[in-house]
Amino acid sequence: MDRSYPPDQITTEAGAWGDLPFFAQDWPRIAARIASEPRPVYPPPDQRFRALCLCPPDACKVVILGQDPYHTPGKADGLAFSIPNRFGGRLDSLGNIFKELRDDLDVFRDRTDLTDWAEQGVLLLNTALSVPQGAPKAHGGLGWDRLVAQVLARLDPHPRAFLLWGAPAHKAAAGLADHHLVIRTAHPSPLSAYRGFFGSRPFSKVNDWLAARGQTPVRWGENSG
Repeated sequence: MDRSYPPDQITTEAGAWGDLPFFAQDWPRIAARIASEPRPVYPPPDQRFRALCLCPPDACKVVILGQDPYHTPGKADGLAFSIPNRFGGRLDSLGNIFKELRDDLDVFRDRTDLTDWAEQGVLLLNTALSVPQGAPKAHGGLGWDRLVAQVLARLDPHPRAFLLWGAPAHKAAAGLADHHLVIRTAHPSPLSAYRGFFGSRPFSKVNDWLAARGQTPVRWGENSG
């Protein structure tokens, strides 16, 4: 059983996003549903809103929107596509992301924890923030879409770069304003990466766009400038 923290702790867990209506109107119901789930739920409760906590609205310049957390024990850490460095198992989607990063920018990365991306203003968000063990997409209907919609609405007024990876991300961000850089591709999963993710060159496109706007490009890997 998942033991989620009480709603009154949410302003700490979600940081500057804690005033979104979702946390008062929807989170208590979703938290109760998660708590009643008989299977283990990932990521751990204290990491569920980690993406929001590490990347407040005013610091966000890039959004990477995925699907839902990894459903394998020890793999999800609250940041979309990120994996704890101690994991040691298959990288799957993240491995394909690193392959595209090498092909795009000749940037090599061994560290699987993407906290450094978040600390540079990259919001690593999924369209669902919880998943039961071994059951991808099982929490897609809990109401997480309301949180994602409110996050995107808060970000929408000012130009940002959006990497939308997979159909759920495309749907969630369908109403973005025209002033953003929006790159829609297939999800980097081994099941779909060859359908348009590989060769999309998202990292160079984002950095070129940021540089053209006078913003600091993202340091995507250990050997990036």
